[in-house]
Amino acid sequence: MAIRFSQPKPLHKLRYLTRTLNSASSSISAVSPLNFAEKPEPTIEKHDPFSSPLNIYDHEKLFSLISSAKLLRSVFNLNLAAVEPVVDLGKWVMNSRLMDIDITREAITGLVRHTFYEHFCAGESSAEAERCVEKVNEAGLRGMLVYAVEHTDDENECDQNLRGFLQTVESAKTLAPSSVSFVVAKISAICPMSILKRVSDLLRWQQKDSSFRLPWKFNDFPIFSDHSPLYHTLERPEPLTQEEENELQVGYDRLLKLCRECEEGNVPLVLDAEDTVVQPAIDYLTYASAIDVQ
Repeated sequence: MAIRFSQPKPLHKLRYLTRTLNSASSSISAVSPLNFAEKPEPTIEKHDPFSSPLNIYDHEKLFSLISSAKLLRSVFNLNLAAVEPVVDLGKWVMNSRLMDIDITREAITGLVRHTFYEHFCAGESSAEAERCVEKVNEAGLRGMLVYAVEHTDDENECDQNLRGFLQTVESAKTLAPSSVSFVVAKISAICPMSILKRVSDLLRWQQKDSSFRLPWKFNDFPIFSDHSPLYHTLERPEPLTQEEENELQVGYDRLLKLCRECEEGNVPLVLDAEDTVVQPAIDYLTYASAIDVQ
């Protein structure tokens, strides 16, 4: 996961500060003699855990905006999601032919919407998500706006997902800065998974063999260490075809458009970590965009 922040101010005062601390006079007489009798007693400040604006120990205040019924429903949903057979049953139902029948599909989606979906998701539209973030902010908390899509191999879906991410940025701009911490996106939603896998294999092989050249590669930060796992790529991969290079460039252009939109709107962007099989490509594109957009 990569987070884009504004560049830190130059530490031009560091040298001056260091020189000041080490510029004592060579004359011993200029230094006051030690006088242990006059040493003042140290002042110990006691920290009151209940003095901060957001106090996690003050449960009554923390949950004052939430009804008892909603709290009980949250406890029920969390405990139900922790039961493995229930999770397995839910996965089987959602992938079964029951979802092809209108009546059963409506019943199942209605049940999911009013239990797990409402618990874990802010809403089905930007407007619903904005209202949820504003409500959370009333309790002194900040929300992360996430357009929850990932893993596609369809170019049209990539374009559609980019529009969803851009709409999320627009929503963040309409909210108070104190209510939104980040907009979160996944690169696998705007660049095909097949390309990310191919690029990851090539990057891993280059880490194994420094003579292996990647003509399409941008200037970038290091994405591997000496201990990075390379087991996903056991054989030398074939170079990208011209078509694959074009798809990679289109995916990167989508990412740049998202980054620039966030920069212009002063909206912090988080590019989420993903599967280890495609993480090298995720890191590569993330760092490349950080260099381009500055």
